[in-house]
Amino acid sequence: MLTANQIRQQFLDFFRSKGHQIVPSAPIVVKNDPTLLFTNAGMNQFKDYFLGNKVAAHTRVADTQKCLRVSGKHNDLEEVGVDTYHHTMFEMLGNWSFGDYFKKEAIEWSWELLTEIYQIPKDRLYVTVFEGDAKENLPKDEEAYNFWKQHVAEERILLGNKKDNFWEMGDTGPCGPCSEVHVDCRPDSERAAVDGKTLVNADHPQVIEIWNNVFMQFNRLKDGSLQPLPAKHVDTGMGLERLVRVIQGKTSNYDTDLFTTTIAKTEQITGAKYGNTDAKEDVAFRVIADHIRAIAFTIADGQLPSNTGAGYVIRRILRRAVRYYFTYLNYKQPLLHQLMPGLAEQFREVFPELHQQLDFVAKVVKEEEDAFLRTLEKGLKRLDEAFANVQNATISGPVAFELYDTYGFPIDLTRLIAQENNLKVDEAGFEKEMQQQKDRSRAATALDTDDWVIIKADQPSKFVGYDSLEAKATVIKYRKVKAKGKESYQLVLDQTPFYAESGGQIGDSGSLILDSKRVEIFDTKKENDLIIHFAEEIPADLSGSFLASVNVDRRRHTTVHHSATHLLHAALREVLGTHVAQKGSLVNEEHLRFDFSHFAKMTDEEIEKVEAIVNQKIRENVPVVIKEMSKDEAVKMGAMALFGEKYGDVVRVVVMDPSYSIELCGGTHVGNTGELGFFKIKSEGAVAAGVRRIEAVSGKAAEVYINEHIQLLSNVRTQLKNPKDLSKGVESLIQENASLKKQLEALESKILHGMQRELLDKGISFHMPAPDSAMGLFIGEIVQVNSADGLKKLSFDLSKAVDNAIVVLCADIAGKASVAIAIADKVVAEKGLDAGKLIKEKVAPLIKGGGGGQKTLATAGGQDVAQLQHVIDAIKAAL
Repeated sequence: MLTANQIRQQFLDFFRSKGHQIVPSAPIVVKNDPTLLFTNAGMNQFKDYFLGNKVAAHTRVADTQKCLRVSGKHNDLEEVGVDTYHHTMFEMLGNWSFGDYFKKEAIEWSWELLTEIYQIPKDRLYVTVFEGDAKENLPKDEEAYNFWKQHVAEERILLGNKKDNFWEMGDTGPCGPCSEVHVDCRPDSERAAVDGKTLVNADHPQVIEIWNNVFMQFNRLKDGSLQPLPAKHVDTGMGLERLVRVIQGKTSNYDTDLFTTTIAKTEQITGAKYGNTDAKEDVAFRVIADHIRAIAFTIADGQLPSNTGAGYVIRRILRRAVRYYFTYLNYKQPLLHQLMPGLAEQFREVFPELHQQLDFVAKVVKEEEDAFLRTLEKGLKRLDEAFANVQNATISGPVAFELYDTYGFPIDLTRLIAQENNLKVDEAGFEKEMQQQKDRSRAATALDTDDWVIIKADQPSKFVGYDSLEAKATVIKYRKVKAKGKESYQLVLDQTPFYAESGGQIGDSGSLILDSKRVEIFDTKKENDLIIHFAEEIPADLSGSFLASVNVDRRRHTTVHHSATHLLHAALREVLGTHVAQKGSLVNEEHLRFDFSHFAKMTDEEIEKVEAIVNQKIRENVPVVIKEMSKDEAVKMGAMALFGEKYGDVVRVVVMDPSYSIELCGGTHVGNTGELGFFKIKSEGAVAAGVRRIEAVSGKAAEVYINEHIQLLSNVRTQLKNPKDLSKGVESLIQENASLKKQLEALESKILHGMQRELLDKGISFHMPAPDSAMGLFIGEIVQVNSADGLKKLSFDLSKAVDNAIVVLCADIAGKASVAIAIADKVVAEKGLDAGKLIKEKVAPLIKGGGGGQKTLATAGGQDVAQLQHVIDAIKAAL
């Protein structure tokens, strides 16, 4: 039986024999396309070729592409694990033609590969062709239909509607009719009973799409109309997971060698067994085997789990996997990180980035698992509280959403636990809360983009900003965009000196000048490989040749900081070890921020060593040599490439002393390291699991930073009346302050003790709630204290002094309302009173603030001091 690795290689070898250049997968994390968080289709990295923004170096290409579908239009998350063929991360095998061959060859070669190389029986295959769409004035794809007739019996050629046979990447962009190949994997007995063509595109688990030939002919505009593309292209995709399943004769993708190793390791670790009678356990095994791939490869490509954007998607997938092994496999400790070594070894040859970063990725995943497992326990306690206060045997929508939003609980986990307690969940209320959050998020990030207005025949744009900060340029096209209610414009030039934000370096600003016409450019970014200039206003007439001029000072100071990051990176590897790898950066005119893999806080000595090495290289005035070569040549000479970056056939290599720093980099750099002047680290700290961050300054910014600190020291010296030894003067001041603080605390303690006696005398006896109507002591006063901590301590001490006390103390502390409620343990135990609940329900709304705490002691703070007596009266009335 062929292995998955052999099947993948046969695909690449076949198309190599047809004149295709084999190219590497693009990173799974998308950086220069505002319409995507992740690569969700094989065509993403070739989008500019389809739009005509860039000319392809090779007109025939084949690859295997890492893809992720968990958000947006292409979202398979909820089906993953439940069925046998959907995945989050999957491999898309593809062959591409950029203005070269079209339908005839694409159809012929797909049939040849499937039936002759892979030897899939022809009587198990069906093909679909676009039937046309009258509303869009699109005819039936007769061309594809006729080509298929040369290979396939007509009864096996099926017509498909726009939903199934017209491929679109999104609401706008390249699109066209497509022709799919479906395979019937059912046993012969079932095939004889029911005709397979009736099950095509009917979600049958054993009659599945295996290949899609997309014929790129159109560009979908914002108004929904279709515009012919400059050239016709072929975009094909075949999911490796499904292909391997068919060739290996399995009924499930998860029974192939792409997943069985991970499933077997999960069995070994957890003690649970896959394929037994427990369907939920099996779903858990499949979810884990799928999700671990998405988690591992996105982190390896540079996307760390976080609370926003793409990082939140990865955290969500990870937590979904944790929930499955925690609940269904009854495994209560981190599991996913233990599966990483086997996964890295499995993909070592095709996607080596995971194996190269195995320790880092595993540690990041383990820390995420540890954090969520702790959160699970907290969330379960919150659920216990919710169970005690349910109405109509239902967990409310807001509580379910709080569990999701605050504790990371998926709604299905909340539902499961509720069912175990004979309760249900208000899922409509949950969905309402979820939709409100989505609407808020969408409103904050929504970008409304008009179609491009073409001024000059559309053509690739050229960057000339390495050699010049000015250039004659014409506007090729522009469009209007609206974000957060504000309109601006995006322009594309035929050539530009403006550096577009990438590699951590911010985009240039400047202006376009033509006589009385002037366009101020406030930012420059990339959309895929297209350089886009941002302007708040533009003149009515954009024809003619402009002088494109970059803000020289801003670019110069930014360039200094970019070169400094290269020296810093090399110094960190020298001091901390070669495990250090860049994990992100920000380079602007004010400072640099450099994120790197390392699992310990840097010591003061390590920071000093790094600074000393960088400043030594600056004093040596090392020439900065920039060369262009193939990536293979660059790697051979020792150049460092960044994980998660997509590099072209020709790369730019920046050398600062061949024995010290060689990196692939598209950013701008100084001519000699001496131009950096001086380098100083401002701070070092953690930003994520296994990732540290250094903020530093160089050049003019370093001079400003040092002068500010010298002035600060001078001011301190003056305030301390110019001691000979400033350090001793500060130390003496600290000691004096500590001594005075102790004296103050002792005095406050005496005052509070005296207040305690007075308040006990003022206490009011009252009858507790039924049934026994025991006597309680209510103490409610507005007191004079200096701190919220003092108020809290006084309340606590009073509740401990009398075993039937209920204490409500209020204070005006620096113009803010402060309240503390303390209830004796015995009263809480026997009467079920809850200080935290009283604070939230009775106190916080009155004082226009918030608070909380335990049943025996809780506090609140707020804006409305005038309501303090009302607080006491309200609690008294409630009791």
